[in-house]
Amino acid sequence: MPSLVDGQHFDASLVIDAARTLAQRPLIPLTATDLPEGYATMPADQYAGIRMQPGATIWAGENRGFTVEPLHRGYVFSNPVSLFTVEEGTIRRIAFDRSKFDYGRVAPPAANADLQFSGMRIAAGLERPFEVAIFQGGTFFRALARGQNFGAMSRALILRPGEQRGEELPFFRAFWIERPSPAVGSLVIHGLLDSESVSGAVRMTLRPGDVTFIDVEMTLFARQALEHVGFGCTSATFLSGPQSRRTFDDIRPSIGEVSGVQMLSGGGEWIYRPVNNPATLQVSSFVDENPKGFGLVQRERDPAAFQDDDQRFELRPSVWNEPLGDWGAGSVQLIEIPSESEPNKNIIMYWRPKQALAAGSETSVSYRQAWCWQPPERPPLAIATRTRQGKGTQGRRRRFIVEFTGDKLADAALVASTRATITAQPGAVQGVRLWPYPERKMMRVGFEVDPGTDTLSELRLVLQSGGQPVSETWLNRWTW
Repeated sequence: MPSLVDGQHFDASLVIDAARTLAQRPLIPLTATDLPEGYATMPADQYAGIRMQPGATIWAGENRGFTVEPLHRGYVFSNPVSLFTVEEGTIRRIAFDRSKFDYGRVAPPAANADLQFSGMRIAAGLERPFEVAIFQGGTFFRALARGQNFGAMSRALILRPGEQRGEELPFFRAFWIERPSPAVGSLVIHGLLDSESVSGAVRMTLRPGDVTFIDVEMTLFARQALEHVGFGCTSATFLSGPQSRRTFDDIRPSIGEVSGVQMLSGGGEWIYRPVNNPATLQVSSFVDENPKGFGLVQRERDPAAFQDDDQRFELRPSVWNEPLGDWGAGSVQLIEIPSESEPNKNIIMYWRPKQALAAGSETSVSYRQAWCWQPPERPPLAIATRTRQGKGTQGRRRRFIVEFTGDKLADAALVASTRATITAQPGAVQGVRLWPYPERKMMRVGFEVDPGTDTLSELRLVLQSGGQPVSETWLNRWTW
């Protein structure tokens, strides 16, 4: 990257050119041989104790609305990442300086060490600044809205997840961060990503607030044919709750950063699918064309649902992806991984295009990502706010209760004519009951599914009146 180093003029097209050049030669892997002894194996708590000294962050005291904290390497974050700022069109390298770090209980590296960094932490705001985003590890990043706690995590690119041959993990080699003008309210970050089969340039515009937006523009150059690639990838933890059969010997009634997948199809159908912690790996595909939006959402905002004063799952962000431009045919993929480990992000969701990326091809994709309490675009319908399940009345039957909430359900006349349309493929639906509560703008739907001799059933439920939907479409997969 000779044109993207200290003192050179910066242009976003140069990052794209660098990615194109990388793709024309074999991958040069990152190495971590320069880390001091013990840094790659240090415990998480020791690593968390390494922080920048107060006032040492980039743009501290300049009242630009943002500060950037370069993150030290160590623990599982051993790969080096180069950081640069762009100031008045000129690239400035952020040099590693051990004197700017407080090492806590960890022995500092040698005084002349040049370890680069593992990523960066970004804070926003003038009067009450708050941590708004972290870019660290592979192509992972996470963000939050004001008042939230970090939870779900995104990736700029995901390759071959859930396949037997193993997942390919792309990574960021470098970031160029444009120095923001005061009062602009946005931060522009350019990243150069690389992997065995693809290289790419990513431009991200971060706009924090009560909803934090990240606009992502990505250009990919395929070294090899890419048959399984994912855009808008988000992952999160879900271990237990009323919608899941798996239980844990835990004092908390529910453990989960998200409650489900929300989608707005290209045809305009609003869909919600609760997530599950299954007994075996489950992969679901929701086929679509030119999707209007999809994301992992946290719909449970009642602290009593979790009763966890430390993790505060009710404060975790929902992540909504709005595709920009024509995304064509493909599917929203949902991978649910059996897990008993809270740190593991066992729920993975992304868009998988139907058309493979040919070797030597150039592909551009853009989307707007909202880190929020609820997606900025909402169904004009009642939504499924809670799902419960348990043993049915006999045999292998399973009983479900789905609660819908929305202004439409306050209309007593509409509620009186509302019916539940439920299907199970395969399986038989029995014992359907509706409990309307117009004063609470809520309706409960109860039913049982008899799978017969089958071990899996795809469930579909929508409330309708006069042939028109009153609710979003609730989907679920149940395995026996």
